[in-house]
This record gives sequence, C-alpha cells and structure tokens, in this order.
Amino acid sequence: MQALNFPHYKFRFKNSQNKTAVFDKLRKKFVILTPEEWVRQNCVRFLSEEKKYPESFINVEKQLKIGDLTKRYDIVVFNNNGSINLVVECKAPKISITQDTFDQIARYNMSLNANYLMVTNGIVHYFCQMDYQNEKYKFLPEIPAYNNRL
Repeated sequence: MQALNFPHYKFRFKNSQNKTAVFDKLRKKFVILTPEEWVRQNCVRFLSEEKKYPESFINVEKQLKIGDLTKRYDIVVFNNNGSINLVVECKAPKISITQDTFDQIARYNMSLNANYLMVTNGIVHYFCQMDYQNEKYKFLPEIPAYNNRL
C-alpha cells in the first residue's frame, strides 16, 4: 500500500480469495484493504497512538441518518459523556480534498454536532474546530490530543 503522511504503524494482513485484508482492531475482524480503508486504518492508529484518544471512544463506519438518506461516516470519536468530539472523513490517497469533501462532512455534522472535524486522504490532513455560535469552522494546525481538548 502507498506510504501515507502518518507515522509508520504495524498492521496484520491476510490474503483471502486473491484480496488483501487488514485486521481492524476496533471492529476486531479483517476487512478488505482498499485505498480508503488504508487511510482509515492509519487515521485510527494516529488518533489512538499519537493523539491518545481511547480506542473505546473511537467508532468506525457506522450508518447515519440525514433526513431521508442513510449515509456512513468513516470515524467518530466520542467524549466520555457520549457526545461527539470528532468526525473524520477519509478519502483514498488519489482523491483530492475539495469543497465537496467539506460539504459532505458538514452535512454529516449537522446530525452529529461534533466539536472538531478532520478531513484526510492520508497525504493531506485538514483539522477544524466548530464555532456553532457564529455558524462556521476555524482551521487548526492539528487536532488536539485527548488530554488537550478545548
């Protein structure tokens, strides 16, 4: 898989029916290794190992209702009170991060009401803090670590 702009992590792989799978620590199972999954797995490790978010607070690929539509978010990190601290949208490395990507995560966040947003294709990362009072978001140089959240 392509080298990403994350620290190097060790993963477990297996081949099944001519497809490579990676072990997802959170879902406790092997999942097919697509370019987007590679970004997601590295991002989960980044959040847990570098930013020290407890793995028990991290949720991946769950359904989300937005009006009449059913969508799937990539990663959500909860606070200890059950509210949502961070929503992450992962794209494959070859996919450019565009305004459409920010519009997508903003639509998800209308239902989730997270404090922070992260958009990544594994190469480029964007971090934002929500300002609900002024209905905008502020770009940050990095996402706060678990113990340094605002």
